[in-house]
Amino acid sequence: MANILFKALPSNSPSLFPEDIFAKIPENHPVRLVNAVVDRLNIDHIIGQYKGGGTSSLHPRMMIKVLFYAYLGNIYSCRRIEKALQENIYFMWLSGHSAPDYRTINHFRGKRLKGHIHSLFADVVRLLAELGYVSLKVQYIDGTKIESAAGRYTFVWKGSVEKNKAKLENKIQSVLSDIESQIKQDQSELGRDETPKPIKSNELRDRLSLLNEKLKATAKPTQKQLKKLREEHLPRLEKYEKQLATLGERNSYSKTDEDATFMRLKDDHMQNGQLKPAYNTQISTEEQFITHYSIHQTSTDTTTLEDHLDSFEDQYNRQSDVVVADAGYGSEENYEMLESKNIEGYVKYNYFHKEQKRNQRNNPFLLQNLYYHKEQDFYVCPMGQKMEFAGKGIRKSTNGYSSRVSYYRAERCEGCPLRGQWSCYL
Repeated sequence: MANILFKALPSNSPSLFPEDIFAKIPENHPVRLVNAVVDRLNIDHIIGQYKGGGTSSLHPRMMIKVLFYAYLGNIYSCRRIEKALQENIYFMWLSGHSAPDYRTINHFRGKRLKGHIHSLFADVVRLLAELGYVSLKVQYIDGTKIESAAGRYTFVWKGSVEKNKAKLENKIQSVLSDIESQIKQDQSELGRDETPKPIKSNELRDRLSLLNEKLKATAKPTQKQLKKLREEHLPRLEKYEKQLATLGERNSYSKTDEDATFMRLKDDHMQNGQLKPAYNTQISTEEQFITHYSIHQTSTDTTTLEDHLDSFEDQYNRQSDVVVADAGYGSEENYEMLESKNIEGYVKYNYFHKEQKRNQRNNPFLLQNLYYHKEQDFYVCPMGQKMEFAGKGIRKSTNGYSSRVSYYRAERCEGCPLRGQWSCYL
């Protein structure tokens, strides 16, 4: 039987001349790139937050290096970063053997670095432009929805809030009318048959204070009504007003993350999904580098394009010459916006992919499949009838954008076998 050979068992005895473990880090390792890039960033706006005096602080540049490298490796937990600083030679090298605990890391990230991440990102992109990796002359734009950490069952819906607020206002107006009727004893002056007007919480508070003075000597039932208004109805009205202010132009938000909007997320390859609190993140790329990002509270990509381009211009004091995006951004409003900004847009219209399907191409009732006579300006319906020009109109989008549309109508549709299968009015 052959002898079994093992390598020598590692010895735990101390070494007279310990080796430099940092020499094991390759020259082209990403940690060295992060170190070199952060060394070139201007962080005066972060250093300016320190008041001075007292004990020395960990250098913010070192903390930024540690956080950037952690994010590069998908490490976001402060406790996991603390552990890496104690065990990982790459983190040890970046920090210079400093070992801030998770509280220090969390304080720096939440207090010192908050509000400056976007500017640091832009500085890195400018550095890429200086080195010739990107030109910032073209943007390839796409969006993705990022789920919030908030619970999926914490929703607040605008329609529900408005409905409940209207019911409460009607109830408040009714109770106020009853109370005031007992003071004035003149129903004709109260206008009880008038449609109740919306009431604001501050107005209700003032009216309750005034009524409270008048009702000090009145019967207990009336005082009980006033107490219910003050202790139950007023707080509910204030809650609804706060919710509507938080909603703004949105239709929903999460109670535990008020900035998140409920959006339908794709959970699998079959495009199945459900409503979850999320953010719509728009990303611009060039040469496989992310050059810009923006976060939006609307679920559709179409409505985000202009704001995304404007924030790009604000960040870099210039605008790209070319924008490339998919059909999710195609709309008359966006085409007009790109033209006004002198941007060459390569953006498919929103029905492009739908029109490529066989059932769309073979559907004789669709507008794009009808014969159109350009010189005489008329369409021909599937039964061969002329559809003459019937006038122009204006169609408003959910954004408030007005589109001019033309209408065409067929003249003789009586007895048509296709009548009812499609509209003879375009």
